[in-house]
Amino acid sequence: MNSLPVHPVAETLSIPGPVGELEALLESPPDADNAKVVVVCHPHPVYGGTMTNKVVHMLARSCNEFGVTALRFNYRGVGKSPGSYDEGNGETQDALAVLDWAANRWPQAQLWLAGFSFGGAVAIRAAVRRDVRRLITVAPAVHRIAVDSNQLPRCPWLLVQGDRDELVDAAAVQQWVQTLATPPQLELLAGVDHFFHGRLNQLRELVLKWLRGDASRT
Repeated sequence: MNSLPVHPVAETLSIPGPVGELEALLESPPDADNAKVVVVCHPHPVYGGTMTNKVVHMLARSCNEFGVTALRFNYRGVGKSPGSYDEGNGETQDALAVLDWAANRWPQAQLWLAGFSFGGAVAIRAAVRRDVRRLITVAPAVHRIAVDSNQLPRCPWLLVQGDRDELVDAAAVQQWVQTLATPPQLELLAGVDHFFHGRLNQLRELVLKWLRGDASRT
């Protein structure tokens, strides 16, 4: 598989949010036409989650390699974003604000969502409320913040979960997926912990394989 793009074009941004300007980072591959833009949601802010988290970074880079512009952001109360933690509800509103900003900047673009851990659950919740065309969730914390199993995304959806995850129970995630009327494509990775120590490249390869396969079907 080809190596990661070395120099995506990066732009630091402040995006209007519900409680103030959200700190954000826009990264475009050299050949990007901005026809597709992915918003990437980071892990739990109370436990040190930020947009610079290495799994979030890898999700953005994987999409960059596929030719997609990636937009990472810090929730309220994280980094330079004002406000305070709001139990997943405010953070979902922050994600929606970033999606709306992207839709206004690129009116013709497909909007995608991705998220890791707490951010995976936020991405699932946000994807239901906007016209999101692809969804990628890694170890989504669906049992830590409420996700309505009766209101789920209808777009193509990849869920990646490590079976040695010490924070998001892999068995519980598998059981949850089995209850869904239209489940995501679930990829369970053997020997992978929550933060994908030593396995980030495997995550990248899996995401790219799914994106390429999904593109061939549409």
